[in-house]
Amino acid sequence: MLEKRGPAIIIAISILVPLVVVVLMLMPERYNFLGIESGQLPLFHAVINGMTAVLLVSGFILIKQHNRVAHRWVMTTAFVLSAIFLVSYVISKISNDPVSYPDDAPLKIVYLFILLTHIVLSGIILPLVLYTMYFAWNKKFEKHKKIVKWTFPIWLYVAITGVLVYVFMQPYY
Repeated sequence: MLEKRGPAIIIAISILVPLVVVVLMLMPERYNFLGIESGQLPLFHAVINGMTAVLLVSGFILIKQHNRVAHRWVMTTAFVLSAIFLVSYVISKISNDPVSYPDDAPLKIVYLFILLTHIVLSGIILPLVLYTMYFAWNKKFEKHKKIVKWTFPIWLYVAITGVLVYVFMQPYY
């Protein structure tokens, strides 16, 4: 039954999650119900993104070595870390006012390029990851192989640029 409903669920999640994030970012008031200081979650997010990048590269190496079992475990762990990141990111948006990169800060154009491409591709990656995992879980490996050619580089870029955004912003948290 989940196999038939999977695409509808993926589409719903892929629409709802970005909408929720945008609404939370536009909230006039924050509700820090966990009492977390604003500087703590960005570091946590950077660590998760860095770990995800390492897992993605490890998963790539493992599948090239035909180690499907280890590949499955590593990629599932990357997926779980990304889900934890997403929940934590939403909590961050609820809890803390946005922090802007100063206009006079060095490398502002580089930062903005990294940030904008990160944001755009993070919106695209959610359905790609969900479909990639869906095809793998349902043993539709030909479809999995076709979509992963797009998913892997975009997901890796989003994970790496997530760390870079933190590195740029760290002095301002």
